[in-house]
Amino acid sequence: MTIKEQIQQLSTAIFEQVVGYRQHIHANPELSFKEFETSAYIRKHLEEWDIPYTEMANTGVVGLITGELPSDKVIALRADIDALPILEANEKPYTSKNPGVMHACGHDVHSSSLLGTAFILNSMKASFGGTVKLIFQPAEEVLPGGASIMIKEGVLENPKPQAIIGQHVMPLIDAGKVGFRSGIYMASTDELYVTVHGKGGHGAQPQQNIDPVLITAHIIVALQQIVSRNADPRLPTVLSFGKVQANGATNIIPNEVKLEGTFRTLNEEWRKEAKVLMKKMAEGIAESMGGSCDFNIMDGYPFLINEEQLSNAAKGYAEDYLGKENVLDLDIWMAAEDFAYYSQVTDACFYRLGTGNKEKGTSYSVHTPNFDIDEDALKLSTGLMAYIALRQLGN
Repeated sequence: MTIKEQIQQLSTAIFEQVVGYRQHIHANPELSFKEFETSAYIRKHLEEWDIPYTEMANTGVVGLITGELPSDKVIALRADIDALPILEANEKPYTSKNPGVMHACGHDVHSSSLLGTAFILNSMKASFGGTVKLIFQPAEEVLPGGASIMIKEGVLENPKPQAIIGQHVMPLIDAGKVGFRSGIYMASTDELYVTVHGKGGHGAQPQQNIDPVLITAHIIVALQQIVSRNADPRLPTVLSFGKVQANGATNIIPNEVKLEGTFRTLNEEWRKEAKVLMKKMAEGIAESMGGSCDFNIMDGYPFLINEEQLSNAAKGYAEDYLGKENVLDLDIWMAAEDFAYYSQVTDACFYRLGTGNKEKGTSYSVHTPNFDIDEDALKLSTGLMAYIALRQLGN
């Protein structure tokens, strides 16, 4: 029996088991850096399978599976385990038991799939050579990101992997299919927190006030020039403001306005330059209109790059495992992921797992109250990752 046949047989055998993992984790979501029960659930299964592990970043878990054939190669597989502060709207047996907390980004799928992959690989130790590092990572959803903390704590050392693989749900892709892209794939992300100061007063006497609402309006419009007139038009760049808080009234001009937004791009040099330009422009506009501006930037994740040789190889392994018709080419995606930190320090491949099915109502976007998956995706999520890992190790 070939390695592929062994993996396919095992992934079929544990499918219902993995569905159970996913539904348990989905029903018991925990926010970033607070994934205590999720971490304990993962550790329990690793202990049952005699897979050695260490704990990192407080709630992170890192397991090791070493094949019995001779090889010093090492590959890492990563899954994130945290949930989002969203009130779930689904009515399923596994709907969140923690009101206001939901696995709306598929991390329950990622972690349950990696548990299934761990079971498969652990069952096949006699058939392969090399070491697989299992990274169950906390806090992907909030800055500074659990990946950055785990890297600082040495997750990519002792043993040092030659590459890292991650998968992420994609409801826009039908269950049964996956998507790959080599090269730059996902954007960097920075959070913008702006306070515009003026002088409040009666709305009927604007001549006596310095209107921070008007100043803010000018700043919002003007900052779009950073994208339209300063960015290279060949370089994707996004600047969006999603929160404006004035707290005045129909006839009250407030003393200040708070503004929050996001800046995303795919080039680190331009990212750094743009943040200087934004701050200078906003402060200059506020001063020219008689007010002032505190422009604070919280640096977020870098852009994510899929190493070309590794990603092309992984795509080929996926085509072999699933058939070419089930492997898609992806475009650039301007969302952000803290897996990007791994991609900045080692060869990385981050691919998409199709989970959509319109007939089953599982095509809602991630980060929405109705997000859910077609669990048939779990028929391939475990085996595919195991197959990519073993092929990359040279088996």
